[in-house]
Amino acid sequence: MGNQRRGLPFEPDRGKAGSTPSAGNAKATQAIPKSVANRMARRVAVFTGLPTLAGMGVFVGSYVLITRDIADIAPGTTLAASGFCFLLGLGGLSYGVLSASWEANDGSLLGLENLRTNLDRMRSSIRAQKQNRSN
Repeated sequence: MGNQRRGLPFEPDRGKAGSTPSAGNAKATQAIPKSVANRMARRVAVFTGLPTLAGMGVFVGSYVLITRDIADIAPGTTLAASGFCFLLGLGGLSYGVLSASWEANDGSLLGLENLRTNLDRMRSSIRAQKQNRSN
């Protein structure tokens, strides 16, 4: 009794006694296919990496402009511009995951056609988890 515990969401099945998913739960415990995970990772790297680099570039650019007396930039402006870039990168993290195609084909460059489908899947998954907890 002390050794049996409920698995965490997305925790892999380690083959322990009592951890075999039931037939109704088998679909919910499937892992993300490797090709889809790689596609998500590429999208996250691009949609998060570029804004993050831009956010760091704002600091460097402001420093160069101020030290060479090219422009007088207020520190608040630098902070707001870099903060906007970092927030854009945070949004890119979610977008990179939600815009990836789960089909065999890669989809389009931006993945806009997959965004609504994946959002609907996520919402239905959240609803199903809430129903399972209340039952």
